[in-house]
Amino acid sequence: MSNPVFYANPAELSGLLPGAHFTLGGDEGRHATTVKRLASGEPVDMCDGAGLRLSCTVSSAEKGLLTVQVNSVEQEPAQPLRFVLIQALAKGDRDELAIEMATELGIDAVAPWQAERSIVRWKMDKATKGPQKWRQVVAAAAKQARRSTIPTVGSLLGTAGVCEEIAAAGLALILHEDALESVADVARNWQESGAAGGYAASTGESASTTVLMIVGPEGGMSATEVQAFKDAGALTALLGHNVLRSSTAGGAAVTILSQQLGRW
Repeated sequence: MSNPVFYANPAELSGLLPGAHFTLGGDEGRHATTVKRLASGEPVDMCDGAGLRLSCTVSSAEKGLLTVQVNSVEQEPAQPLRFVLIQALAKGDRDELAIEMATELGIDAVAPWQAERSIVRWKMDKATKGPQKWRQVVAAAAKQARRSTIPTVGSLLGTAGVCEEIAAAGLALILHEDALESVADVARNWQESGAAGGYAASTGESASTTVLMIVGPEGGMSATEVQAFKDAGALTALLGHNVLRSSTAGGAAVTILSQQLGRW
């Protein structure tokens, strides 16, 4: 069984070796001691959110402070395929449900998209506060899933920004009910073609291969948006016989692609 995960500042964890002691404070320390009620002798993992995992044993637990002894240190390798979700803003917090599920299933990055038919609008300060809220959502989901990495959250994109992402990706999929080929078939054809490369512009991170998934709002993508994405190099792909909601389409795509492309 995996150990509970808590995140610490990368600078604080860097350089720690087996046998070292580390004290976790702040919100994470309070959560570990007052909510999880961890006690001396229990196993726990300390992670930096970027792949570093320290397997530890609790030495002491005081109010707001958790002291652990490091047993082993592992830098988990980055996935050869980098999954990025472009999630349209959706009403009723369905966009947050979407990125939460996608994080639990293994997404590497996510960017919010202000689609033409998005009822929710991020204007002025909301364009700054919205991504911050999404970062909190994915961090909580990553912690629940006991991941050593927290997905990055990009800035708010418009249609032009999504097109830039598409042009930079190794594979970009428009998850659309009118598609003729399934997500699995499109991914298989791409994999067999030997295509590779990719750069995720909105998150500013490079990867050997970026696989992009584009999910529309509750009202669906407009014909203009779909055509713009196709012109930029994206392919339409079908998730199944039923139309999935904005909150579930991304997670379904991550699951199918993970199996088809060998991430699981």
